[in-house]
Amino acid sequence: MPSHDARTGSETPVTTVVDVTSAAGTGRRRQDAVYRAGVYGRHPRVPTVYRALAREARRRLDARAYGYVAGGAGDEATQRADRMAFDAWSVVPRVLRDVSRRDTSVELFGRRLPAPVLLGPVGALELVHPEADLAVARAAAAVGVPMVFSNQASVPLEITAGAMGDSPRWMQLYWSTSDELVESLLGRAEAAGCEAVVVTLDTTMLGWRPRDLDLGHLPFALGKGIAQYTSDPVFRRLVEQRAVAAPPRDPQPRPTVSAVRAMVGMARAWSTATGMPVREALRSPLPRAAVEVFLGIYSRPSITWADLAWLRSRTTLPVVLKGVLHPDDARRAVEEGVDGVVVSTHGGRQVDRSIASLDALPDVVDAVGDRIPVLFDSGIRSGADVLVALALGARAALLGRPYAWGLGLAGEAGVRQVVEDVIGEFDLTLGLTGHTAVGQLTREVLRRTR
Repeated sequence: MPSHDARTGSETPVTTVVDVTSAAGTGRRRQDAVYRAGVYGRHPRVPTVYRALAREARRRLDARAYGYVAGGAGDEATQRADRMAFDAWSVVPRVLRDVSRRDTSVELFGRRLPAPVLLGPVGALELVHPEADLAVARAAAAVGVPMVFSNQASVPLEITAGAMGDSPRWMQLYWSTSDELVESLLGRAEAAGCEAVVVTLDTTMLGWRPRDLDLGHLPFALGKGIAQYTSDPVFRRLVEQRAVAAPPRDPQPRPTVSAVRAMVGMARAWSTATGMPVREALRSPLPRAAVEVFLGIYSRPSITWADLAWLRSRTTLPVVLKGVLHPDDARRAVEEGVDGVVVSTHGGRQVDRSIASLDALPDVVDAVGDRIPVLFDSGIRSGADVLVALALGARAALLGRPYAWGLGLAGEAGVRQVVEDVIGEFDLTLGLTGHTAVGQLTREVLRRTR
């Protein structure tokens, strides 16, 4: 705020030095911008509370797109549990503490981040917006938080990385049945400046997802969300081999509107990835072969702890295991020399009636101690949620559905607003509860009320 000069009676602006390594002050700046715009009748591009955000996304997005992002496994009991777990904890604010200077930054793998928030991997984002991962990358770079490139992205990682400058990015890895492909993806991640590889362990098989099943919809079967593969030289070689070995097509197929749309979509995806003209791709066996190869090799149910040594020998990047819920698995991860774990239920999309991610977090944190960082996802909807997760021991939290809905409703600007809203609320909640740094958040901040 300006100070009053008693000699002149005028308002003298106060110069504030902003630490670019911290998001402290984000909350007040965000509030100020919104309320000042409101004077002129302008409102936020997307709702600032998650329930309204998801409701608007459901209203405006295609049913298949909404169902894919919103859906969970089985009866979606795990999704509900992930949220109810937050309701079991209450924050106990402290007062009469000087919280005028706050530091929201955290350090992960040698990089100081402005806030304990990352954008987690969400696949097939082209379902909700044509700019997909590219818009998310630009938003993440603008805010300064890491983006975890999805292995099932709609845009190749090299292009996404190119939009981020020096901003932090990580790479998700689904362990394919082709070790050669895995090695190729790791090499590309390193070359693109990724600072960690996040090995997703809870999706060695696709979970039972009724929303997608009822619609008969899997985006990858339509050639969507496989850009990391179609842009990979190893994968392309496998596709060419498949196309040569594939049996001849039915000379007189019975096309349906859906089938024609699917083939056009596959052709366009292949054209984007390879530069082949769309008309040529429509006549080529390669687009369909790419889908078939992907469906056959994208995950490997046979991976075990013994495979981690091979992975470590193929990359210099920190290895983070995502999908750890049992404390014994967390201990084993430390013993195997991994660099971090993510406590996650995959957003409730894989195992119905799983333990909630937040319920699993304290035991995992206790199991690893301070030997490696523990990250958290599944259920984060607000800055207050981030604070609860950190108080229970997480080093940082990953966002998923909230930014996907922001993307679907307003593209890059929508993603940026969602992320800034979450960080802004975290900053305010940190101060309003009597704390000035992330490291002050311990279980003493919370009370279990249910």
